[in-house]
Amino acid sequence: MSSSSVSLLVGTTKGAFILSSGAGRDSWDVTGPHCDGWCINHIAGDPDTGTIWAGGGGAFFGAGVWRSEDQGRTWTLERLTRGQMDDWAANDPGFAEMIGWTDAPLPFDGSFEQVWSLGFAHGTLYAGTKPATLLKSTDHGRTWAKVDALTEHPSAKDWNPGAAGLVLHSIVFDPDAPQKQWIGISAAGVFATEDGGASWERRNRLSNAETCGAHDHPAAPRDGETGHCVHNIMRAPGDADLLYQQNHHGVWRSADGGRSWDDITPGLPSTFGFPIRVHPRDPRTIWTLPLNGDMAGRYPPDAACAVWRSCDGGETWEALREGLPQKNCFFTVLRQAMAGDTQEAPGLYFGTNSGSVFASLDEGDSWREIARHMPTILSVEAFEPVG
Repeated sequence: MSSSSVSLLVGTTKGAFILSSGAGRDSWDVTGPHCDGWCINHIAGDPDTGTIWAGGGGAFFGAGVWRSEDQGRTWTLERLTRGQMDDWAANDPGFAEMIGWTDAPLPFDGSFEQVWSLGFAHGTLYAGTKPATLLKSTDHGRTWAKVDALTEHPSAKDWNPGAAGLVLHSIVFDPDAPQKQWIGISAAGVFATEDGGASWERRNRLSNAETCGAHDHPAAPRDGETGHCVHNIMRAPGDADLLYQQNHHGVWRSADGGRSWDDITPGLPSTFGFPIRVHPRDPRTIWTLPLNGDMAGRYPPDAACAVWRSCDGGETWEALREGLPQKNCFFTVLRQAMAGDTQEAPGLYFGTNSGSVFASLDEGDSWREIARHMPTILSVEAFEPVG
């Protein structure tokens, strides 16, 4: 349990931003954009050292991971793949000089175009990419290697992209077992390793298949599986094998490390949404933010925002609306744009594609807007550095 100040690491389409507060979390200062205006899909931090990493890129810049060792004041870029700017610079000496370009070799050219997710645990930094590849770094992001056993999984030839492409977006750890890890790929599903990445098992099986009827949506559960378009995964605290996921077609719970999944969507206003959040100390308290459907606009049902909470592991749900817009609300909250801290009264946060950040200090009972007019928000993470 932390008593430190809290920062929010916010990835956007126009760079990284940091929202900083005191211990009371009653006021927030915004710095940014950092990372030279790159599209930043996700940010992660090491609370012990204060190091922050921001992953992103795109067709123009290529893919890369930015690193700050002074809590966001200065940044260093490790480029991983080439982009369109490299082709321009190679053929235009003036442009090359203007951007300080050199024709240095990059480690993964042609492999992927963006970094989509980051995760740090047990001294190792991981990155998920688009198209789906898992990378690891044991020197705080200076050098990288592919986790080949995932890329070469027997099912890889059948992985299909979701609407945003074939993205590896969730990287989940067991804090007590360094060899255990879960990742989520849209639209290939959940994969797990228990030997440090040497081998991977695909884990999408339904444990309550009899309750799941036939669906005509391509991402829906069928043939005894959840549907492979997983949107976000979280592990519950204090239980090595309790996982939750928000899927393209519902919210699911696994009590056995993902080997089987139960549908806990009943009680929610829709099956579609992106983020899932678990209480830092209560494994049965979870939050999600349903949207009206992928073909219906992807905004809150009835254009009235609500965060939905369950205090019994998804058996029942309640809508939390105080402080949230209840009229003409058409924003989207993306898969990595909901976060939580570990304070005595844990804070909850989410960012919208309309550039707002909302916060709750009472487990979702009430909310307030703490930032607005930001670029499109792609991710939010709470950062609580030690000391």
